[in-house]
Amino acid sequence: MADVDLQIPLAERLRPKSLDDYVGQKQIVGADGPLRLAMRAGSLPSIILWGPPGVGKTTLAQILADEMKRPFYSLSAINSGVKDVREIIERAARKDLLNQDKPILFIDEIHRFSKSQQDSLLGAVEKGVVTLIGATTENPSFEVIPALLSRCQVYVLEEFGVAELQGIIDRAFKLDGWLKSQKVKVKETKSLFQLSGGDGRKLLNTLELVIQSRGDEKNITDAMVLNVVKTKMAKYDKTGEQHYDIISAFIKSIRGSDPNAAVYWLARMIEGGEDPMFIARRLLILASEDIGNANPQGIVVANSAYQAVHAIGYPECRITLAQCTVYLATSAKSNASYAAIGDAQAKVRETGDLSVPLHIRNAPTKLMKELGYGKDYKYAHSYDQGFVEQEFLPEEIIGSTFYQPGKNKRESSIKEWLKSLWKSKYDY
Repeated sequence: MADVDLQIPLAERLRPKSLDDYVGQKQIVGADGPLRLAMRAGSLPSIILWGPPGVGKTTLAQILADEMKRPFYSLSAINSGVKDVREIIERAARKDLLNQDKPILFIDEIHRFSKSQQDSLLGAVEKGVVTLIGATTENPSFEVIPALLSRCQVYVLEEFGVAELQGIIDRAFKLDGWLKSQKVKVKETKSLFQLSGGDGRKLLNTLELVIQSRGDEKNITDAMVLNVVKTKMAKYDKTGEQHYDIISAFIKSIRGSDPNAAVYWLARMIEGGEDPMFIARRLLILASEDIGNANPQGIVVANSAYQAVHAIGYPECRITLAQCTVYLATSAKSNASYAAIGDAQAKVRETGDLSVPLHIRNAPTKLMKELGYGKDYKYAHSYDQGFVEQEFLPEEIIGSTFYQPGKNKRESSIKEWLKSLWKSKYDY
């Protein structure tokens, strides 16, 4: 017990130091996992680790550096800029000139880096001056610039299941001197696991808090856990379970046309310090997914709000977010476009790459014209009302109806217009 520094949180004290101690993610670090194999070969590529909070992204990066005996530089995208990146790259370049081991540059929350910040990494990654390990909770396809993404391998880290969470608890009681000295037993784990949301760090933080607050109790129960968490834990954790629960409540309130509930959940996020750009992005997605052509102005308002939030920031952008939230919540709703693209993609996966009908193919060359490309194409603007009936779908799926207008005033008129044009061809 004397060698345990209680100023260091339990989760930090128990951070694994080797791949053998590392919990979960066997698909990438198991005996035949790609990162284990790369490490054995001594040739680690630049990588992006994508996964929810608390699944070991930072820990894995540190372990890889330690086991490969490579210098390790760490930056957080929250408080680092281009200057910090360039300084580390310059230091790494000097090591390279001295024929020292290539450093690993770890960037936590790399999705928060701007385009210019990500651009500053490109040269060093491409030339092999550093091996980049980026960690992100957001889809890198959207948040990492294509040029950088193409130079990295992306590995998906999964949230912990019950077996992994139980293993984390067992390991804690086995290794931590303070826990051993407490003489407590975890009799029930359901609440601990539920509250963790698959986040190992949150699990250990919750366990530590419960044990510190238990009084004379020797057994940890679900009821005890819930009582402690209710009274002592933070009301909003922007990186944990509540982050996902509250954004879910926010979106569903807007979808359900309840501006009062929507503004309440918005306030919860603002008071909790949620990234305003995250909220603005979700509003922009919702404008197409849940409102669509029932009110095309919705995406215009949401996009304007996104730009304004980016320009203004906290605290004033809360007003913009509130205005957009109320507008979208009180708007007519339709998911018809969302359903249409889903159905169309399903048809593509079912039928494969069907041929484009000859009459609507592009015909930029003489040979293509001779082969019939563009032949018999009818130019719509040459006809009354700018419409003439002709076939635009591949022969195999003629008559397939993907877009079904929603039951709202605007899309009802769209439905009647389409019916007047296409008669019985489509299901309108």
